[in-house]
Amino acid sequence: MEKLGDYLASQCGNPRGVIGKIMTWAMNRANNVMYKGIIEEINISPKTKILDVGFGNGYLEKLIIRKSPCSITGIDISEDMVRKATEANRKYVASGNMKFQLGDCCDLSFKDSSFDVVTTMNTIYFWSDTAKGIAEISRVLKEGGIFYNAVIKRRRYILQCCYIKGKLR
Repeated sequence: MEKLGDYLASQCGNPRGVIGKIMTWAMNRANNVMYKGIIEEINISPKTKILDVGFGNGYLEKLIIRKSPCSITGIDISEDMVRKATEANRKYVASGNMKFQLGDCCDLSFKDSSFDVVTTMNTIYFWSDTAKGIAEISRVLKEGGIFYNAVIKRRRYILQCCYIKGKLR
């Protein structure tokens, strides 16, 4: 039974194959209240540049861009999720407003101060080095930018919003 639990946990951190598709479907349902929290909190305009770390199947990106056109880049360690999110959001990808790519938050390929907003939902548990991931997010976040970290803790969700380069909010 322990091996099954380990396998399912690995699918949450790096969804792949049929089980990965099922897991992202289930995670979308479980994370719905967090999606709504981020959508209510986030201030965006057409000039806003957003990075989403661990986008899964791209559901949050679709909700964000429906609120307001903007530029969204997503990174995920799962090749399957890059394909799934790109396919699910092909209209926005084709318009140039959305881009999904393979990536690890502990080694971001973006220039310093590239994004106004960075979001992540239930991914921090899977990062290989939390301190390095936070440092990388801080590096790519513009001055005054906001980092949204949504996590589940004991059957409720916590949306941590903080200014990485500025004061804690």
